[in-house]
Amino acid sequence: MEEQKLKILISRYNSGAATPEERVLVENWYESLNGAELSKSDDELAEIKQDTYKILQTYIGTSKPNQYPAQNNKVISLTYVKWMAAAVLLSISITFYYYRQHSIQQTSNTIAQNDIAPGGNKAILTLANGSKLVLDDSKNGKLATQGKTVVQKTGSGMLAYLASSLNAGSTASEITYNTVTTPRGGQYNVVLPDGTQVWLNAASSLKFPTAFNGKERNVELKGEAYFEVVKNKAMPFHVSSSGQTIEVLGTHFDVNAYNDEAALKTTLLEGSVKVAKGGLSAMLKPGQQSSISNNETNALIKVSEVADIDEIMAWKNGNFHFNNTDIKTVMRQVSRWYDVDIEYAGKLPDDDVFTGTFSRNLTAAKALKVLEFSGVNFKIEGRKIIVK
Repeated sequence: MEEQKLKILISRYNSGAATPEERVLVENWYESLNGAELSKSDDELAEIKQDTYKILQTYIGTSKPNQYPAQNNKVISLTYVKWMAAAVLLSISITFYYYRQHSIQQTSNTIAQNDIAPGGNKAILTLANGSKLVLDDSKNGKLATQGKTVVQKTGSGMLAYLASSLNAGSTASEITYNTVTTPRGGQYNVVLPDGTQVWLNAASSLKFPTAFNGKERNVELKGEAYFEVVKNKAMPFHVSSSGQTIEVLGTHFDVNAYNDEAALKTTLLEGSVKVAKGGLSAMLKPGQQSSISNNETNALIKVSEVADIDEIMAWKNGNFHFNNTDIKTVMRQVSRWYDVDIEYAGKLPDDDVFTGTFSRNLTAAKALKVLEFSGVNFKIEGRKIIVK
C-alpha cells in the first residue's frame, strides 16, 4: 500500500498538482534516502542505489544527484522534477524490495523450522458392510468384491470399479453403496461402475452405488469434485450436494459444495447441466457457473456468464490459482490441502487480495513464502498457521 501511495504522490508532483506539503514530503524523502548512512549489512543495497543514480544521470544527462536547486527558487525545471521523482520512486522501490526480501527471509527461516509436507493421494474407502480401507496404505490390485463389481486400486493410485454388467443380473434391492472420503491433505481419483471419472479434492466425500441399475445414476457429494460423466441418454446422471441436484447426460463439470464457503458453485466445462434447488432451476452452458448462497434459506440460483476456469480447475491440475482472491478464501484452501488450522492475529486489511499461480507440491513453508509477497506474514506452530 505504501508503494502505491508513493506512486500517486510522485504522479501529482510531476503534474504540478502536488500541494506545498506534498512537495516538501517528496523532496525530504529523497534527501533522507540519498544521505542516509547504511550499515555494513546494507552494502549491497548501497551499491544498487549508486548504480541506479548512475543510470539516471546517464539517461537524463543531469549533474550529481546531491546538487539541488536553491530552496528559494519558485520554479524548478521540468527535467529536474522528472529526474528527482524517478530517483525517489526507484530508491524507495529498491529499498522496499530489499527490506521486504530481508523480512521474508527471516520469516521464512522461522516457518521452515516447522515445515509441513503438501497433501497427496489419500482417501478412505467405506464398503457396503461398513468396513474401511485406507487407500494410500493399500497395495495395488483387487481390494474387494461388491456384488458383481470388482474394486481395484490401479498402479496410478486410482480407484476403479469394474462391473461385469451395468444392468443385467441385479435387482434394485441388491444395490449396495460405497463411499470414498478424502481427508484434509488428501485427494483421489475414482472410476465409477459406468466409467465416469471423479476427482475428489481435499476434505470431500462421494457416495455411490457399486452398480448402476434402473433409470438413473445417482451419487452424493460433500466438498468438491470434478466429474467427467460417461454419456447415457437412457440413464441420466445426478449429483446431490447440500440440497442441490445436478442433472447431466454426459459432460464435464466441477462442483464446489464445501459448507464453509460462502456459496455452492457448479462450473460447466463441456456439455450441458441442469442445476436445481428449492423448486428453482437453471441450465448451464460451457464456461458458465451457477452460484447459490450458503447463508440464505431461499437463495436464488445466480449464473455467471464467464467463469474463471483456470482458478476453478487449478486444484485438479495440481496448482493453487488466485485471481484477486481474499485472504480468508486463500487460507481455507491452504487449510484443506496442508491439513492445518488457521488463526488470524489481529484485524486484516479489507483490501488484501492475492493473484498468482503456484504448485500444490510445495511444502507449506514455500507456499507461505510465495503468499508473503502480497504483504501478509505467516507463522507455523505445529499444525496451525497464524496469519498476521
